[in-house]
Amino acid sequence: MTLRTATPLPIIDGKAVRSLVEADAILGATIVGRQGGWAILVRYGATERAVAAQRAKQARLWRNLNSAAAYIREDLGVARFEVDTDGYQPETVVRRRPDQSVALRRMHAAAEHDAWFRAEVEKAIAEADAPGAISVPHEDVQEDMRRQRARIEARLAARLD
Repeated sequence: MTLRTATPLPIIDGKAVRSLVEADAILGATIVGRQGGWAILVRYGATERAVAAQRAKQARLWRNLNSAAAYIREDLGVARFEVDTDGYQPETVVRRRPDQSVALRRMHAAAEHDAWFRAEVEKAIAEADAPGAISVPHEDVQEDMRRQRARIEARLAARLD
């Protein structure tokens, strides 16, 4: 079946496709290039239909050929399939999340910081629990901080005068 970009594809919903997969009725599949991405046609009996987008009355489009191929292999269980690039127009593929690389970098930086922080806490706990570690009573620490604060405040007051 040769399908041009403007031709609407006859569709089948995902639930029906899963039923056909469970019944081992899928005879083959084709990834078809379209305006905006890649559609998947499934063959069963004498019929060929495009996999529909969820809750939509149109063919689902994959932006990436690898994602479409993974769907055929992993979800449909079809190891051999065809690829028809005739109607593919890469300039029309919409990238919905151009900020994704920034978000991933932030996520990795946060994970690295979290790992570093946890390691520092573990190190501090190990040092505090080590034999021979010196323990300072809380009251002594508070008194030392009061004295340091008073010295700093006195220096600041002297500068302002």
